[in-house]
Parts: sequence; C-alpha cells; structure tokens
Amino acid sequence: MNFGEIFYWELLGTGMLVLLGCGVVANVILPRNKGYMRGPLQGNWLLINFGWGLGVFAGVYVAAESGAHINPAVTFGLAVEGTTEWSDVPAYLLGQMTGAFLGAVVMFLAYKLQFDAGEEPDLKLGVFSTGPEVRSYPWNFITEVVGTFVLVFVVLSFGPHPIDIGPLAVALLVVGIGASLGGPTGYAINPARDLGPRIAHALLPIKGKGSSDWGYSWVPIAGPIVGGVLAGLLGAAVF
Repeated sequence: MNFGEIFYWELLGTGMLVLLGCGVVANVILPRNKGYMRGPLQGNWLLINFGWGLGVFAGVYVAAESGAHINPAVTFGLAVEGTTEWSDVPAYLLGQMTGAFLGAVVMFLAYKLQFDAGEEPDLKLGVFSTGPEVRSYPWNFITEVVGTFVLVFVVLSFGPHPIDIGPLAVALLVVGIGASLGGPTGYAINPARDLGPRIAHALLPIKGKGSSDWGYSWVPIAGPIVGGVLAGLLGAAVF
C-alpha cells in the first residue's frame, strides 16, 4: 500500500472515530442536549465510554484497508513489534492527525448551537480534548502510559492488525479501558485523538472559548506513544 492510500484510509477512519467520540462528549456535557442529565458526567461516564468504543468500532471498519491503526500509539507499537514498516509510519501519522482535526471540525458544526449557548470555557475544551481530574504531570503521564499499553498489548495479543481481532473486540477493549483506567485523565490513549481536536479548538470560532491548555497537551501525546512502544517491545518478545 502506498503513501496516499494509507493516508486516505487513516484520515477517514480517524475522522470517524473523533466525530463520534467527541460527539458523545458534547452530547453529555453541553446543556441543551438530549444526553445531558442535570450536570456534566452525572451518571453518563459509561455513555461516554461506549460512545468512544463505538467510534473506534466505526473507525476500524472504515480504515480496514490500511490495517485500521487510527492511533499513532498503535502505529508506533506495531512498528516496534515489526508488523508495520517504519517507512510507512509518516503516512499513518499524517492521515491520523488530519482525520482527527477534520472529525473535530465536523463535530463542532453538528453542535454549533450548543457551543453558542454560553457554557463554561472548560466544558467546551473538554468536548475536544482530555484533561486530568487531579493535575500532576508525572502521574497523569503514567496513567496514559498504562492505559495505552493495555490497548496496544491486547491488540498485539490477538493479531498484527486491529482489524484482525474484529472491530467489536477493539471497541469493547476501549470501553473497558475507559471504565477501568479512564477516570484520572479522561483516557486519551491516542495522541491524534487529543492533539487534532485541541488544534481545532484553538482555531475554530467557538463562542466564549478559553485556553486550549497547551501546558497539558504533551501528556496525551507522550504518554500514549511511550505506552504503545512498550507494548510493542513486549509483544515482539512474547508473541
């Protein structure tokens, strides 16, 4: 598969992932939505988990032709493990980042009226990107490493490509990680999923938006990459 084909399929798959994933967060935490229940996240954390899981389900199907990485941490993990050629990594990363940005833009268009309703800036940023409940960069980093390690290692345990274990299996894995390990940081476990929408938040004309919290932004990038590489190294040794 050439550069353009990888880029195209990863863009579409990651875009679908982010559109549905950020969309479920918007539905839950922005008032004047059908999914809003008396306050942000009150009883709806599992809805967010399942929304992201089903976003992965759709994204994996869409990007099946490229192996459905839709996540730079998965790409790095598979490259370290030996399944993915290092020469193909730039195409995967560029497609994933572009898709994540575009998916966030489309989500914003779908929820434009809710964003215009004048809610707190932090809520609006929370639709696009992750943030810690207790801010401690070293511990937040470790949380992201652990969550992403679980994702990539389990994917490797079933097969060399996410599509090989079935989109539903990957989706349920993401739901499980969110339910078990997602509380401290909102479980980015995917650098593109966080950085692409964060850039969109910074550039889009969102009424009343605040900071894009660039001081934290390195955590959901570096943590998942380290977790994915560690999973790839262990996977190469044991599988």
